[in-house]
Amino acid sequence: MKKGEIYQGTIDRVLFPNRGEVKLPEGRVIVKNGIPGQRVRFVINKKRKNRMEGRLLEVLEPSLEEVREPVCGIFPACGGCMYQTMSYESQLTMKAGQIRELMDAAIREAGQTDAQGRPDYSFEGILASPREFEYRNKMEFSFGDAEKGGELTLGLHKKGSTYDILTASDCRLVHPDFNRILLCVLRYFRERGTSYYHKLSHAGYLRHLLIRRGDTTGEILVNLVTTSQEEWDLAPLTEELLALPLEGRIVGILHILNDSVADVVQSDETRILFGQDFFYEELLGLKFKITPFSFFQTNSRGAELLYRTAREMIGEIRGSTVFDLYSGTGTIAQMLSPVAGEVVGVEIVEEAVAAARENAALNGLSNCRFLAGDVLKVLDEIQEKPDYLVLDPPREGIHPKALPKIIGYGAERMVYISCKPTSLARDLDLLIRGGYRVERVKCVDMFPQTVHVETVVLLSKLNTKQHIEVELNLDELDLTDAEKKATYQEIKDYVLEHSGLKVSSLYIAQVKQKCGIIERENYNKPKSENVKQPQCPPEKEKAIKEALKHFGMV
Repeated sequence: MKKGEIYQGTIDRVLFPNRGEVKLPEGRVIVKNGIPGQRVRFVINKKRKNRMEGRLLEVLEPSLEEVREPVCGIFPACGGCMYQTMSYESQLTMKAGQIRELMDAAIREAGQTDAQGRPDYSFEGILASPREFEYRNKMEFSFGDAEKGGELTLGLHKKGSTYDILTASDCRLVHPDFNRILLCVLRYFRERGTSYYHKLSHAGYLRHLLIRRGDTTGEILVNLVTTSQEEWDLAPLTEELLALPLEGRIVGILHILNDSVADVVQSDETRILFGQDFFYEELLGLKFKITPFSFFQTNSRGAELLYRTAREMIGEIRGSTVFDLYSGTGTIAQMLSPVAGEVVGVEIVEEAVAAARENAALNGLSNCRFLAGDVLKVLDEIQEKPDYLVLDPPREGIHPKALPKIIGYGAERMVYISCKPTSLARDLDLLIRGGYRVERVKCVDMFPQTVHVETVVLLSKLNTKQHIEVELNLDELDLTDAEKKATYQEIKDYVLEHSGLKVSSLYIAQVKQKCGIIERENYNKPKSENVKQPQCPPEKEKAIKEALKHFGMV
């Protein structure tokens, strides 16, 4: 097999996340964006020593798992959904199988096995989302075009594309109010011939449309994100939005200025065009104030299911101290506070901490305390020790240097909530070797039709009188892979997707060294001392640093 060669084959199964496995006489090939049982045509685009990857060109024959028609007009070209044509029951079965395979391998490798060498824990399957469609309370739409030079579009990225944007006018992952607002905004700017921001030239006006809607309250926050390169009168747009026949109610319309070269939604300046810069949502009897950039689970009804699961797993905590690490806006902490003595939340995003404190006061909860800072550093400053722990880290998982500190508390039980099971599997290995036992694993499908799934794990501290104590020493433990967090290819892909720039491994190594990330000795050094290496340009250095921040490496 060579790069560029085209093959045909059947996807035998799909590994997490979205990695279809095709077995051919020439070898095993991973092909993304497929469904088990599809016969596909693909081109080899990556070849490494022990694996090959192919890019999907065409579905030649549908799978027997595809039992229904698509429910939106841009499937399967859109990258938002993967599994619309599968029954929801089949999606759940596939996701549960993917997670169990990952957990079995991680737990077995860490040595938690029964007498027959099988992973020794309870896998409790997967809970379905209360809603299969119209479950998202937040969506970030992008402005662009579907093909170079085409008319203005507003929606989601074409599958596998960094630049092409498909208009998502009938997206079924969101409430119909989202689609009505999207069409209104798109029509307004099409009629005026307004430019959109081009990632390569960094020129243009329109960037994103961020919509958030309370599922229980119906309150809607509309956020138009543009550059400051042009000036447009947005008063008529505001009037048109407020006149829309919506089921919910717009409580705020914001104009967010963002001149960053990175393809992320952020604010250099926020202007309120109407109303307020927040809305309210309710979960499990508690009220939460949410701002444009507050972290909040995107599936409100699914979040209730997720938090009930976590609360049930942690068990009786009355009168106890619970640490909620990576606490975000304090949602989990506030769910636990009525049945705990004290809950301490730690979160690095100061805006989220401020929101958590405000929400706790709003709900009349006086036994919640929220600290702003990096978990790795804050744990050294907290004097008290927790009886129980809740871990809900970002996608990259827990920093490997924070794990020994977490293990060192010796908490009786901890609940780990993960949105990326591959990161979870890595962390469980160290937690098990550090004296904890995985008791239960349960999945919660927060993202129907997509590749994603949440996983909740209950761990208990082994009885030290009956088990050997394992001490984790960072000086002796090889944490090279864990500390890297992301491969060079993942960093390259992120930079290309979010800034449109191509960067080399050499440039990445140079920036990592500037940021204090230790590389292997002689990594990317020239073979001859007389050879002068090219230095990373400032624009690419900035983009690489954005990627390192995204992956939690700096």
